[in-house]
Amino acid sequence: MRTGSGQRSLHEAGHKAGVAQGAAQEQPHGPDGPKRTFNEAAHKLGHWQVRTEPAPPVQDSSAAEFADDERDVVAHASRLVLALGALGVVYGDIGTSPLYTEQVIFTQHGNAAHPDPAGVYGVISLVFWAMTLIVSVKYAGFLMRAHNRGDGGGMALAALIQRRRIGRTALLVTLGIFGAGLFFGDGMITPAISVTSAIEGLKQVSPALGHLVVPISLGILVGLFTVQRFGTGAVGWLFGPLILIWFVVIALLGLHEVLLHPVVIQGLLPTWGIRFMLSHGAASFLALGGVVLAVTGAEALYADRGHFGAQPIRRTWFGIVFPAVLLSYLGQGAWILAHPSSTKSALFSPFYQLVPSSLRIPMVVLATVATIIASQAAITGSFSITRQAVQLGFLPRLKISHTSELEGQIYVPFLNWVIGAGVIALVLVFKSSGAIAGIYGVAVTGTFVLDTILFTAVARAMWKVARWKLAIIGGVLVLIEASFFGSNASKIPHGAWIPLCVGLITALLMVSWRRGYEIVTRNRTEEEGDFSAFLQEVKAHPDQAYRAHGVAIYLSPSKNTTPLALKADLERHGIFHERVLIVSVSQLSVPHVDPDERLRVEILGSGMFKVSHVTIRAGYYDATDVPAALVEARKRGLLERSLDLEHASYFLSQIRVTMTNRPGMSRWQKLLFIAMARNAGSPIDTYRLPVERTTTVGALIGV
Repeated sequence: MRTGSGQRSLHEAGHKAGVAQGAAQEQPHGPDGPKRTFNEAAHKLGHWQVRTEPAPPVQDSSAAEFADDERDVVAHASRLVLALGALGVVYGDIGTSPLYTEQVIFTQHGNAAHPDPAGVYGVISLVFWAMTLIVSVKYAGFLMRAHNRGDGGGMALAALIQRRRIGRTALLVTLGIFGAGLFFGDGMITPAISVTSAIEGLKQVSPALGHLVVPISLGILVGLFTVQRFGTGAVGWLFGPLILIWFVVIALLGLHEVLLHPVVIQGLLPTWGIRFMLSHGAASFLALGGVVLAVTGAEALYADRGHFGAQPIRRTWFGIVFPAVLLSYLGQGAWILAHPSSTKSALFSPFYQLVPSSLRIPMVVLATVATIIASQAAITGSFSITRQAVQLGFLPRLKISHTSELEGQIYVPFLNWVIGAGVIALVLVFKSSGAIAGIYGVAVTGTFVLDTILFTAVARAMWKVARWKLAIIGGVLVLIEASFFGSNASKIPHGAWIPLCVGLITALLMVSWRRGYEIVTRNRTEEEGDFSAFLQEVKAHPDQAYRAHGVAIYLSPSKNTTPLALKADLERHGIFHERVLIVSVSQLSVPHVDPDERLRVEILGSGMFKVSHVTIRAGYYDATDVPAALVEARKRGLLERSLDLEHASYFLSQIRVTMTNRPGMSRWQKLLFIAMARNAGSPIDTYRLPVERTTTVGALIGV
């Protein structure tokens, strides 16, 4: 029988727990296991396609059986359910962009975007080709092909690079970490700009209602973050159908205006975009900062790949979302051409001008619902990225709980209120969607560039794509995205530094934790000593060990070193239990581990001092319930059927990290790491250990 590897990685330190970095604290799914739903990013998708040919060789022998990178999501749901799920989870952000994109371009970049045919056609051309090249070609086309056993997103690519040890691994993983940090910065802006832009429709109903925009927006946002702890399972199934209604409505409104002014369709020609860029010089370059608003949320297509699969996301994009938002942009452009003086009005909103005056209040309600769903998707995405980072060892344990029996329904209290405070502060400070748009785009475009870099590294290392092909594809994409990033860089002095700072701080926390984690792991290994030598010493002096009755379970990073709690029991109390199990949680850089690959048992030692070593392997989306896993091992016959796990005692090595003068980290990084370690979640909760039967043994480890 194969056994788990005894090698240590940054995922397997035990800083406060004496075990590998494991699942964050989560509440049980329910008696029958996790239930799934399409709107919470994991509906009926826990099955994987099995390859018939042998898996390719990998450099990392500790995860050799997980080298099958061709595995992908196999959906066991109808196409309609998949399409509705993708609409509700994936496309909320990009689908609500028509609310403010052209309004921002023609008001904040009026030096280039004139309300004449050249200006309107030029803007429509840039928006159309930005969506085509970035969303359709890059994300829906190229990046969907790069996945970590079905999972997508920058963090998933970083995990894949780490597991496969692709060249320049440390640098690429760091870029992935920074991309995740930028995602959090973007996650603060999305709810603020989306909800505010929807409520601003009240000013189109009556200018006298303008003073209500900020209070109503704040009320909705406060309520949105308050209800996160209850979950959205009760109404989540409505997300997809409601967003579908939204896309149908904006498509019909745009189509009506296009039919009145069909000449606007010529704006789809690339020549208009080229002429626009050449005619206005620096002003047109800065206008790209408004154009990029049309593709915010594009990274969600890729990040949610593991939730719905590539094909449903692609089909929904090309069949529903792209045509709907494009018709809306064309319709707004046609209206601007018909009303050129309107861009000078303080109430200029081409989106709401497409709506008949008698239907504007219902449209405000529908837009508000759509933006709430878009905000919910952004918040849920932040929770998901956080759990992924915790599982991969990039963040300390945080309290993460399931808010319902639905998989994907998780809640991270600390992150929820940090993001909530940031969103509320943005609305209070900037007060309008136009002003918030002035800081939007830097984080998004930075994520675009980083995703492209990670993709080219994977394509070259794993698929052996010719360098000249990658140079062309990557060069074109980076040129486009760098142009967008450069145009948004002008916003930094005016507030765009906020999402950048959020990204940098988050990345700094992750890098510092990761480095400190490695040092603590190394120092802990020295402190624990070789387990084989420990068993030999015990066996040589059996009279010094009192054989206590019962089963003792010690959590430890690996089978190679001695659990500190076991050492303490013998050295301080002279106790060695009749039955000893050592449990190691091996966190792997894959999203899920198949049930038949999760458990490995090996017998260490011999005679009276025989010890069973159990390895529980988990992916970064898998929860780890140690008692349940041991019961499963007994059920499979990997452990003795008579083993009394129901009355077993659990022993943890509680590590307290202390400051030393050793090299490896700067003093401020050590202080940061120690602060995070001391505020990490309890391993008792993380691994769902029985509190009344768990004993903690303290130990000091320097960093």
